[in-house]
Amino acid sequence: MDTDVTILGGGLAGLTLALQLKKSQPNITIRVLELRKSSAPTSAHKVGESTVELGTHYLREVLGLGSYLDQKHLPKQGLRFFFSPEAKEKIEERVELGARSELPIPSHQIDRGVFENDLAQKLRDIGVQFEFGSVVRTVDFSEEGHRVGYYQKGTAYELITRWLVDTSGRASFLKRKLGFEKKLEHHVNAVWFRVEGEIDVDDWSDVHAWKTQFSPGFRRLGTLHFMGKGYWVWFIPLSTGNTSIGIVADPRFHDFSSLNSFEKAMQWLALHEPLCAQKIQPYTTNVLDFRKLKQLAHHSGRFYSNDRWGVVGESAAFLDPFYSPGTDFIALGNTWLSDLILRDFKGEDIAARTIIYERVHAAFFQSWVPIYQNQYALFDNTQVMVVKILWDWAVYWAIPTLLFTNAGFTNIEVLRALFTARNSVGIRLAKLNSKMQQLFQDWSKKDNQQYHYRFIDFFDVPFIKKLHMDMNVRHTEQTLIDTCTSNLGVLEDMAAAVFQKISTDLNNTPEDIKCNPYTMNLNDSYDQIMLQSNDKNALSRRISLINDMELMWLENKMAV
Repeated sequence: MDTDVTILGGGLAGLTLALQLKKSQPNITIRVLELRKSSAPTSAHKVGESTVELGTHYLREVLGLGSYLDQKHLPKQGLRFFFSPEAKEKIEERVELGARSELPIPSHQIDRGVFENDLAQKLRDIGVQFEFGSVVRTVDFSEEGHRVGYYQKGTAYELITRWLVDTSGRASFLKRKLGFEKKLEHHVNAVWFRVEGEIDVDDWSDVHAWKTQFSPGFRRLGTLHFMGKGYWVWFIPLSTGNTSIGIVADPRFHDFSSLNSFEKAMQWLALHEPLCAQKIQPYTTNVLDFRKLKQLAHHSGRFYSNDRWGVVGESAAFLDPFYSPGTDFIALGNTWLSDLILRDFKGEDIAARTIIYERVHAAFFQSWVPIYQNQYALFDNTQVMVVKILWDWAVYWAIPTLLFTNAGFTNIEVLRALFTARNSVGIRLAKLNSKMQQLFQDWSKKDNQQYHYRFIDFFDVPFIKKLHMDMNVRHTEQTLIDTCTSNLGVLEDMAAAVFQKISTDLNNTPEDIKCNPYTMNLNDSYDQIMLQSNDKNALSRRISLINDMELMWLENKMAV
């Protein structure tokens, strides 16, 4: 073998995988073949630059990059959403969802060019061979070692490697070579760019009470989302003093041709988010770059092979930048793949683990699809989106992130207990989440009341806050299984309580009606809902959740 592991692509997925492998096994030899001829550009070359809890844990705790991130990149004060698109020209009138103070679990606004260049240098320092300008042409798989043919500056080279990992991004070298592309029926497009200078949303209003509601500059450090029918707009601050701005839109509502150049994007913003366009305008003389990407989402029929290859990051599957999940999926993929590589390096038979990891990865990704699929139509419905976002966060914190922070995704006993039984926690969670996403769609068609002058902090909702804080708790194998099972019960109660509240408002069903969250249907008649309340699996109202649920309803929130 010329090398133990060859990684095709030197972006975030490939760099972090190489570091993870080297930290665990310093003697492993790694070669990274990168198409770029030199260092990564300090530019908006990827969709979004922020992390959330699972990916942050991976970068800080698994890779040991906490101090580096604190020193070189900005802290992220959570995700912040501005709804009420009918009040687009007065930000203080919009309903706002976000934190009011610093979050106890850190996350970051990452300047991708800076991060990738620093990481590449760190890898070279610890012995990873990093080859720029590498154009991979051929791969021949063999039990004795995979043969990789590539060019550098017109010269042909060849190497033999035990493991081959594709992190080449949307080029998806192995996916195309082996033919495991897989369609994904989720259609969104994006354009994004950076401007020179800091844009502080606190300066967008002259209303003193609104401007001074939080510490100076606190809002700016969040990942800002401006929501409207079929789209969202992001503002992300960067450590270089620049600001990243992006538009993600569903082509059913906003044709890609209406925003696929900087001039068109600014015209689109002037029409759909006029205040954003107005506040960007002074910075347009210093536009640093502009990128566009059609059809963001794509799937993969394979992830890992017992024949010692794998695909990670955008080479595998990508859903949507909403909620900033990109680093999460890199963290999960790298964790499964590095575990396989390291076990194989030690001589262990990895056949069974390969099958399990691939099935769990595929099921996990598929269970996440309903969160985004056909949901952009809801983005102008303020009340529905507040409850949906709190639901999505609760699911994310209750099980997948808790599993990751406790190394549960590589614990076979945990995976067997939670994902392999016929009525396992994983299967029930996927069904429950799918049912809730359908509920949000049905609810949005029946009710789109307008609200203004409201602020919601998710930490004000006690059970949501507890799920967030519990991600820091470290468990034994059995207590992790028990906690995930218990958390699913909380989510079932939350789903039932949401349905009970909506059905009471829209169908005049009793407030204390029982509900089976796996069969609930807002389109059922009054008599059908009452009949189904007698189901043996129907849940009564959980008293401890009633007050918590009321905090999620805007009609109960005082205007600020």
